[in-house]
Amino acid sequence: MQNVVPPFPKFKKNNASSKKSAHLHIRTIAHQKMSLSDFFSPIDQKKIIPAKGYYTSQLGSKIEYYAVDFPSMEDKTDIAIIGVQEDRNAVNNSGCALAPDYVREKLYRLNEGNYNTKIVDLGNIRRGATVTDTYIALKTVVSELVKKDIIPVIIGGGQDLTYAQYLAYEDLEQKVDLVIVDSHFDLDDDDKTSEGIETTSESYLNKIFLHEPNYLFNYQTYFASQDSLRVMEKLYFDVHRLGELSGNVAVAEPIIRNASMISFDMGAIRSSDAVGNANASPNGFYGEEACQVARYAGFNDKLSSIGFYEFNPAYDNNGQTATLLAQMIWYFMDGVYNRKRDFPLNPKSQYLIYKTSLKHDEHEVVFVKSKKSDRWWMQVPYPAGGSKNERFHLVPCQYDDYKTAVSGEMPDLWWRTYQKLN
Repeated sequence: MQNVVPPFPKFKKNNASSKKSAHLHIRTIAHQKMSLSDFFSPIDQKKIIPAKGYYTSQLGSKIEYYAVDFPSMEDKTDIAIIGVQEDRNAVNNSGCALAPDYVREKLYRLNEGNYNTKIVDLGNIRRGATVTDTYIALKTVVSELVKKDIIPVIIGGGQDLTYAQYLAYEDLEQKVDLVIVDSHFDLDDDDKTSEGIETTSESYLNKIFLHEPNYLFNYQTYFASQDSLRVMEKLYFDVHRLGELSGNVAVAEPIIRNASMISFDMGAIRSSDAVGNANASPNGFYGEEACQVARYAGFNDKLSSIGFYEFNPAYDNNGQTATLLAQMIWYFMDGVYNRKRDFPLNPKSQYLIYKTSLKHDEHEVVFVKSKKSDRWWMQVPYPAGGSKNERFHLVPCQYDDYKTAVSGEMPDLWWRTYQKLN
């Protein structure tokens, strides 16, 4: 299935070459004072609104969406939904650019939770004259929203868009902790996209690894070659296999709590629960586990953007995958509106401090527990000269890490974090 949309962006007819002009115009927008509306096309209401309209309790009545007028976002906005109609570099999954409207149709029919949502839907970022144009548009939009303290929820498109999502943090000049939920390492070489920022859904991680400066990174996967695992270990990146999480998805919570941004490949869900992906596998997360992961993501005070990629309506069965993805987004929203705002240590009165001594007394390991949420963090000291402003780094952990330290053993998480800080 091919995606047919208007060329992006619109430009004056007196330009000499349409493709070249579009290519130049988007760069002009990206570096001058711009309006976010320049990047979006409105939602086709006929595709998503039921004949009888929405009940007052449904999200379709609560979300301000771009159909005629672009949302102003002048009042406090918490979440912005972004569709991206780009699948040219989604390897073996052409058609996933059509995902946004299929997901909206299911999402808008869900009922609002026990809170007052302040959510806008900005419409769809059209595919640019080149893939690079689309990346620049997404990068610019995500960066502007995060600056406004609005969480972008990206509905792709191919997972190569993760790189554009990641690049948005360049303009913010802040360290990024990235969690990717995927079924394999997307580390393939691709000579075609080696120059510039363009990449593919199977090689975008190379772009991120080679990007300067290097950022802390967490990665979840469950199909990986031993060579790929060795690469991850050498770079001190964390890898969590499906076997660790299956039946005990709560283990993923501290990993997700450490993320600034998350990229979720729908191919990480087993095909029986989410068949809408040309690369679907019989193994993966169950649908309810995927929803729990999404809620953990929303619950994360630190998280500032999330992308759901690789859903392909052409392979869906009775809208099952679209419904599941809509439910995942609902759980993410539920997590956001139930955040505890308890990232340590302010005020200190809201936390308990536990100090443990190891068997040989070579280290004292300090743990912090929130009274609000019962969540745990572990203090890992910066190496000499590692940080000018802080003496230690707080890494989310589990109660089991505390029990390991109490038994006199150093938790593996402490060592991995210390090596990355070093």
